Amino acid sequence: MEQKIAELRAAAQAEIAGAADLKALDGVRVKFLGKKGRLTELLRGMNQVNAEDRPKIGKVVNEARAEIEQLLADKNSALKAQALQDKLASEKIDVTLPGRKIHRGHLHPLTLTLNRIKEIFIQMGYSVEEGPEVETDYFNFEALNLPKDHPARDAQDSFYITEEILLRTQTSPVQARVMQKNTGNAPIRMIAPGRVYRRDEFDASHSPAFNQCEGLVIDKGITFSDLIGTLDFFCKQFFGEKTNIRLRPSFFPFTSISAEVDISCPICHGASDTCKVCHGSGWLEILGAGEVHPHVLEMSGYDSSVVSGFAFGLGVERVCMIKYAIDDLRLFFENDVRFLNQF
Repeated sequence: MEQKIAELRAAAQAEIAGAADLKALDGVRVKFLGKKGRLTELLRGMNQVNAEDRPKIGKVVNEARAEIEQLLADKNSALKAQALQDKLASEKIDVTLPGRKIHRGHLHPLTLTLNRIKEIFIQMGYSVEEGPEVETDYFNFEALNLPKDHPARDAQDSFYITEEILLRTQTSPVQARVMQKNTGNAPIRMIAPGRVYRRDEFDASHSPAFNQCEGLVIDKGITFSDLIGTLDFFCKQFFGEKTNIRLRPSFFPFTSISAEVDISCPICHGASDTCKVCHGSGWLEILGAGEVHPHVLEMSGYDSSVVSGFAFGLGVERVCMIKYAIDDLRLFFENDVRFLNQF
């Protein structure tokens, strides 16, 4: 019996020493100390030992168990320490290496353009107003003198959610909301920048989603010459002091006297017949404007015999493309860093 115990201890010592990882070590533990382990089987055979030898044999078995348990514990600690060292070695960071450069972003050209537009009008005392992009048919059309079945609606075909709810086609609804909020309380001097939606094709000059900035002034004694002076000041501030403007007669349902506004080409200043921006004409259309229609004033509770006003609207992408000589609208939406890094 003692010989078997000595052989078992020697075998356990060898296998514990040879265990390569914690899983293998646990297998050794089960093999020798488990319910069906070799040491357990020896203990079950104690009834075959003479009664006078049992205390001695029992002592030897307990010593063998204690020795194996201690060897297992020591090996377990050694394997865990080695595993930690291996992990640290594989995951170590060389702090002497130079750090990775962080590439900082910058504002999108449309954001830069819109910020500049806001800055100019804020200098003139305008407030910046906002409104919902999901708008009612009333504020998007009817409050702007565009009743149901008005033919001018066709030019602003939009995305309808219901018959009365749509994605706004312009930021003019913000003007109507501000007018009705301040019913009869002039003056109003505001701009309304924001995204608008129309069912346009996505090509070099059109997009179903784009940005507008519309303005509104209402007060006593406001005339068309005030509008001209305001737009002339804005264009000179935005495009440069050499910029001139011209007005051409036009039609908008929400203005009584309407005009399309052109600027002198900021690239060639009308001096080149081959200019790719103005195509040799020397002029570029940038916005529409006019005196606020008396009907629009009356619908919002204003007395058109006491107050008057003017309104205008420009496309942010349009003026941005002119200012930076960009020839394709789609560049704004493609997120190509080669394009964006130029700004």
